[in-house]
Amino acid sequence: MKYLMMVQGTQADYDAMTGSPSPGSPAWTEDDIETMFAFMREINDELAESGELVDGQGLAEPRKTRLVSLGEDGRPVVTDDPYGPTERLLAGYWVLDCAGLERVTEIAARVARCPQPEGAPEYPVVIRPIAESGEELTS
Repeated sequence: MKYLMMVQGTQADYDAMTGSPSPGSPAWTEDDIETMFAFMREINDELAESGELVDGQGLAEPRKTRLVSLGEDGRPVVTDDPYGPTERLLAGYWVLDCAGLERVTEIAARVARCPQPEGAPEYPVVIRPIAESGEELTS
């Protein structure tokens, strides 16, 4: 079964990772960043070796987000940087092919233990099964 496993973050969190703290998001040091990336590389390498990793990526900061919707006249309406600094968004994801929900939950629990500076916000790791047919969307 395939699952989408996601981690969340805010613009304030991304800013903190580049040395600009805010209330609730302490500044990260270079060592903090290196430790976090090493932790994630280890998980990714193990998932690739086990054959469970289909894809995984970290995403650019939220201020680089663009929304495209339709206006009343049916023409595209483009909104750049539509989110405030504290709104949680998708920060990274993995597409995993695991034996079942228990296994992907084990992986998510490990990801949730990613090292970060003391006082940094903690967000849940989100797991969603990937529907492989239209019938799965409604059942």
